[in-house]
Amino acid sequence: MRPAATSVTSIAGASPSDRRLVILAFGPSGSIRDHGPLSAGRRRGDSFFAYTRPAAHTRIPATRLRDAFEGRRVDRRIPHSALSRFRMSPYRVSLLALAIASALIASAASAQSREDCAEDAPACADAGVLDTIQVTATKRPESTLEVSAATTIATRAELGEAALQTPMDALHGEVGTFVQQTTPGQGVVIVRGLKGSEVLHLVDGFRLNNAIFRNAPNQYIALVDGQSLDRIEVVRGPSSTLYGGDAMGGVVQMLTPALRYSDAGWRWSGGLRAIAASADDSLIGRAEAAGGGERVAFSLGATSQEVNDLRVGGGDERPQSGFTARSGDFKVGAKPVDGHEFVLSVQYAEQPRTPRHDALVPGFGQTNPENALFFFEPQQRRFAQLLWRIDAANALFDSGELRVGRQFIVDDRRTRAFGTPNLEVERNRDATTGYVGQFGKQLGERHHLSYGFEVYRDTVDSSRIRTNVNTGVTTVRAPRFPDGSWMKSVALYVADDWRVGRFDVNAGLRYSRFDVKIPDSVDVPGVRLDPDDLTGNIGLSVELTEPLHFVANLGRGFRAPNIFDLGIFGVRPGNRYSEPNPNLKPESVTSVDAGLKYGGERMSGEIIAFRSRYQDKITSVLTGDVRDGALVVQNRNVTRQDLWGVEAGARYRLPDPDIELYATATYTRGDERSEGAEYAADRIPPLYGKLGARWKPNARLGLEAYGYYATEQTRLSPRDLVDPRINPNGTGGWATLNLRADWRIFEGLGVAVRAENLADKRYREHGSGLDEPGRNFIVTIDYRF
Repeated sequence: MRPAATSVTSIAGASPSDRRLVILAFGPSGSIRDHGPLSAGRRRGDSFFAYTRPAAHTRIPATRLRDAFEGRRVDRRIPHSALSRFRMSPYRVSLLALAIASALIASAASAQSREDCAEDAPACADAGVLDTIQVTATKRPESTLEVSAATTIATRAELGEAALQTPMDALHGEVGTFVQQTTPGQGVVIVRGLKGSEVLHLVDGFRLNNAIFRNAPNQYIALVDGQSLDRIEVVRGPSSTLYGGDAMGGVVQMLTPALRYSDAGWRWSGGLRAIAASADDSLIGRAEAAGGGERVAFSLGATSQEVNDLRVGGGDERPQSGFTARSGDFKVGAKPVDGHEFVLSVQYAEQPRTPRHDALVPGFGQTNPENALFFFEPQQRRFAQLLWRIDAANALFDSGELRVGRQFIVDDRRTRAFGTPNLEVERNRDATTGYVGQFGKQLGERHHLSYGFEVYRDTVDSSRIRTNVNTGVTTVRAPRFPDGSWMKSVALYVADDWRVGRFDVNAGLRYSRFDVKIPDSVDVPGVRLDPDDLTGNIGLSVELTEPLHFVANLGRGFRAPNIFDLGIFGVRPGNRYSEPNPNLKPESVTSVDAGLKYGGERMSGEIIAFRSRYQDKITSVLTGDVRDGALVVQNRNVTRQDLWGVEAGARYRLPDPDIELYATATYTRGDERSEGAEYAADRIPPLYGKLGARWKPNARLGLEAYGYYATEQTRLSPRDLVDPRINPNGTGGWATLNLRADWRIFEGLGVAVRAENLADKRYREHGSGLDEPGRNFIVTIDYRF
């Protein structure tokens, strides 16, 4: 998992003799800004981080950057995955990973040579590695080592190496991210025990979460093309100050590649990628092209996926587990004058007919499937956004962004319950319009002020028709969501980053107001809610030694009930029937975390402990009624959830031979309280992670052995116990052994071969709707020009 090579250097024109250090801040556009001369900073090996006086921002194209300061390169080495168990139990593997991560963080090392960053990458970033650049935690480029927030980053190199069917596939085994998959072609990431609408998902700064996003596993993240992404950034912990509602467990931001401008005439680039896998006989193809001159640039791409039924461990083939997906993206930018850039982005994704596997195949405790027919038919996402980036300092801000966007989600379904003649066809639409502004201002040498606003509006259209396939009689049924309902939100925020010596303190406040309207109907009473809230956070980073930082964060999150929470109506999986509840109130979470981050020359890592209290949690509970043979459930604010855990990850580079070792481990425990009873929280992941070793004998060849693991999970909630996706006796522990080889045949052409789950072990990620692939051989061919 390594980015391609380039150099990050001192600014052209500054001689090495005057030892003038600068910050190279990678902006979303891909260019690099000179933030002025050094006023207080330090140089760490061949990398440098400095605090600067206010200065006019001068864009410096990457093509003008050559050798590193005093001729030395600034590199970033990237871990890939993790070693397997061989004959060790999953529990021992996980303890070993946690011990390795902690030991590596505590050790000191020096003289690591780093690999160059990609010239077109907006940051040298890698999953689980500190000393990289992120933009999500603070809404501006900063080193992950120096920000107090806990972050996980999957780079473009990682995304290119992985056979991504959904974006979340890139986060398997990473620090603090657990991936759950109800059916192929879908998937969600669980962050600190929270999922769905409890975690905010962004695409290029625009909310993917909408008014029908449910607080459970869902399919909407799969409507973002993972093959088109530049990187994924995860902020672990409440981030409501900067991002508002839904950022309770954290933020997952999916970022597409920046446009590439050129001062040396028009430049063309492009690529072709093909990925084939044996376990599901799948084929993924991606084609892309880009061009750029001094003032104008563009990029476009298209992806196609054909996935057949999955062969799981032991050789069984699972029916109704294949799907097809198509997507396309286009981006064009212009810089009419210096300091101003306009970028128009358009994205489209569709899964025309995806089966819900767990509803079509009997699960735990079932002799018959819930449905004879269940297809998401189709699932679509259409998205357009216009961005105005301002990089011209004035009295109000040094830099800023204004964006307006519109997202349209189609969530249509065709279902027929097992043993009935009633075919139901649903038509569900959510249209989101958003207006976002964010600005930054350096105040003196020690303060950086960030402030902004957000305005979003969602409208929902929903209908359902039932047809008796025996008689042909058609009737109109109550829709899944109240037709004509809408939801608005308005927010203002301000955050300050204050540096004093070895201390970096950040704090912020956000005011949010929501307006939710559900019209009167025969099935659902009219609802009008207008909750508001003031949320805040404070974070601290202390440089204990040059490579070692102590970090701590205290934050509060807030989430207003959306249209799904208030108005969901009708048949639900697990033989349930949902009735709406117009009396819901907002949820809140208070979270604290603390730990260590280490960014040495040969070793880097982190270990973070967290604790969260989630109050007035909206939970689906049994009412005691039965309707059409199904158990009636209703969303209510009846539970309090306490979550705590430890997240750790580290890597260590041997000086000779060129071998890199890495490990991750994440543990979460969740307890829920309701009406005097206490029990385990829903779908809490077990202890999980990865181990690995990577050897690069020369510039063209890389070899890797890695493994993923998880211990058993027997702490099940009452809902888990009746969920057909989860074994009522608990989900068993497991570990896999995997091998990878990549070969750069010549400049621009590379081939990678992976052998996964070599033991052909049958296992399941906790909470998922089907088992994971059995022995799987994956070939990736990537051509760049």
